[in-house]
This record gives sequence, structure tokens and C-alpha cells, in this order.
Amino acid sequence: MPASLVVNEIYLSLQGESTFAGLPCVFVRLTGCNLRCSYCDTAYAFTGGRRQTHEEILTEVHRLAAGYSGTSIAGHRLPLVEFTGGEPLLQSGSADVMRALCDAGFTVLVETSGAHDLGILDPRVRCIMDLKTPGSGEVSRNRWENIARLKATDEVKFVIGSREDYDWSRQVIAEHHLAERCPLLFSWVAPLLPHQKDPSLKSPPANQTPISRQELVEAIVADRLPVRFQLQMHKFIWPPDQKGV
Repeated sequence: MPASLVVNEIYLSLQGESTFAGLPCVFVRLTGCNLRCSYCDTAYAFTGGRRQTHEEILTEVHRLAAGYSGTSIAGHRLPLVEFTGGEPLLQSGSADVMRALCDAGFTVLVETSGAHDLGILDPRVRCIMDLKTPGSGEVSRNRWENIARLKATDEVKFVIGSREDYDWSRQVIAEHHLAERCPLLFSWVAPLLPHQKDPSLKSPPANQTPISRQELVEAIVADRLPVRFQLQMHKFIWPPDQKGV
């Protein structure tokens, strides 16, 4: 039987986050995740989708990329390709598809929770790895040994919804000398719409002090943190719950 993955959706849009924000990108969203972060806005990808062979996935990526004619920005072929989820490293074989796309000349990104071993990935793949803050409800799932695997081309993302999340993130950056390893991203927790609040999501710890976008930015500046503040660009262009963008 040909190797396959369960795919929730594949689409062409703009990269909304990371240091690549604003660039054209083909997204391959895989189904399934073993975490239930309190702020998750893609709970629809926990289930559903359909099984596709590796060849079918590669064919669809190439189809969506057609028309760019090998154009590039800063040495990166357009469009980018990002694997996301769900949790793309949860499915065996996802690394093989990423490797094949690297071989084809694409710049390949993977959004991962940080709860799975990065060592399975081709070194050409650029990891955007979360370190789960206390407010996620999943801080215990951080795979700390992944820090030693980070490359200069990778990025670490902290999703921050409270003053406690901010203080925790600042401490982790200092303790692990993360600014010396790769770019660091601070993302503010965007409130979920009522229908996005999947009942399986964890609850954040009690008695946390909410932090606004403005307060988060002002804290970053005041503390001279070497991080990139980011907003989810796609949520300012389309409705925040729209799929396929």
C-alpha cells in the first residue's frame, strides 16, 4: 500500500506568522493533535480530512505552486510550503514528504508544538517550534531536549495571554540562551469565537493576569527583549475563523 497521510486541507495563501509573514505559501494542514491548548483556533483539524498518498500531496503542492515560475525572494523559492495542523509530526511519514519538497527546491516550514522529536526532520526543513506557556494548559508537554536540536534557521514561538506567560517566557529565554540559537517570536493570544471553543481544550490556570496586545508590546520594549512581536496577519485580512486562508 502506498505511504499516505490524513490531510485536513491544502491551500495557497499568504504566510500570516513567523519571519516569513506576508509571503505566498502553500499550506498542508494535517489532521490530528495530541495536545489541547486552551487557545487553539484550529480544533477542526483534530479530526476529519481524508487520507492521501504522498504522491497525491506532492502533486497538489506543485499544482498550487504553478505560475510562480521559480521566482524567489531572498533566495527562497515562492511559494513557501508549510506543514501545520493539528500536529504535523504526529503522523509517521510527514517528514518524508517534507524531504521530497526540499529536494524539489521548495523552502519548507513546519509548525510544531514542540512535544515531538525534531530529530526526524531533514535539516533543510525550517522548524517553527512552540514552547508551550503555562496559559496553554500544556506546559508539561514541552520536549526540552528539542532546544539542543534547534538550528539558526529555526524559530521558537511563545503564545502569550497573561502576565504570567510573559514572565515565564522571559525566564526560559534567559535560562536556555535562546536568543543565541534562532529567532524568537512572541504571539498574543487572540480570543476565540464561541464556536471555536472546542470542549476538549484545556483551561488555563486560575488567577492569571490577562495581558493586552499593547501591554505585551510595551513589556517587550521595556525589558529590551530580543524577540519579534507578531500578530496573526491572516486574521486581519479574513474573518478570524475562516478556513483555507
